Amino acid sequence: KTIVTLFAMLIAVENGCQAALMAPTEVLAEQHFRSIGRLLSVLPEVRPALLKGGQYAGKATLKQAIAAGEVDIVIGTHALIQKDVEFHNLGFVAVDEQHRFGVKQRSRLGEQERRPDLLHLSATPIPRSLALTLWGDLDISVLDELPPGRQPVKTVWKTAERIGDVYNAVWAELKKGRQAYMVCPLVEQSEKQDLLDAETLYETLRHGPFK
Repeated sequence: KTIVTLFAMLIAVENGCQAALMAPTEVLAEQHFRSIGRLLSVLPEVRPALLKGGQYAGKATLKQAIAAGEVDIVIGTHALIQKDVEFHNLGFVAVDEQHRFGVKQRSRLGEQERRPDLLHLSATPIPRSLALTLWGDLDISVLDELPPGRQPVKTVWKTAERIGDVYNAVWAELKKGRQAYMVCPLVEQSEKQDLLDAETLYETLRHGPFK
């Protein structure tokens, strides 16, 4: 999705327009900025920028640069649709994880004076997105192939009684110099839900299998 979005943004820039990519969280916006920045390292003439919410040094200067057309690609959060953010010549907008934005939020960038092209990105076929495609309000682009050279993913399901198998598999990867991560449904213990939390798992692993 990132590569497709970047090529679309570059087409806009090549035609003298600005492009914007809006993400629902600062973490995701920063990830996009870093990854796209690396890809743009071979195109020093293309000027990307990251616009986040809140107050921080250089934000006012950055907004002035966007309004003056001194920035080609703007990557950011909801900060992109604040009233005090003006674009010089916005020609293309991509909204990542579009289902996490409200209808008005998603449309606000598209309501710029030049009526930029809109690309809604979604990895999940949620009902609202399906309705938009069903009733013809959106054109559809389907990515149905993996990038060349992608290694196959092996997914294994284990019961709690076989947790030792999981730890052994993790150890095997650690010995190869790799990393692993474990995801829990809760951060800390809850009286309302009897689910494993990250703090408990951390203590269990720290004093047990991975001490």
